[in-house]
Amino acid sequence: MFDARNDNALIINLNIVGVVLAYGMLGVSLWLSTEVPLATKGYWGMGILLLTLSLINVVKYRFDQRQSEDRIRRIEDVRNERMLEEALKDPSSEL
Repeated sequence: MFDARNDNALIINLNIVGVVLAYGMLGVSLWLSTEVPLATKGYWGMGILLLTLSLINVVKYRFDQRQSEDRIRRIEDVRNERMLEEALKDPSSEL
């Protein structure tokens, strides 16, 4: 009924909206906080941006690792299937 790509796109878009909303709320809170010096606000902002970049890299590397494992598993499945087909087609292997 639903396409998996559309479901993934919906989830990704919702996550993007959530991240943008979180950054917006953080920016407003840093802008409106008058007791915090500007240098401290900049330090917090840089820390949050660097944390975001680190999280993106972690997710990317985990995704790449999972994709690599899936590719290896598919190659092994195809190899095993070919070996079984050859064993069944080989007339000398009859008992």
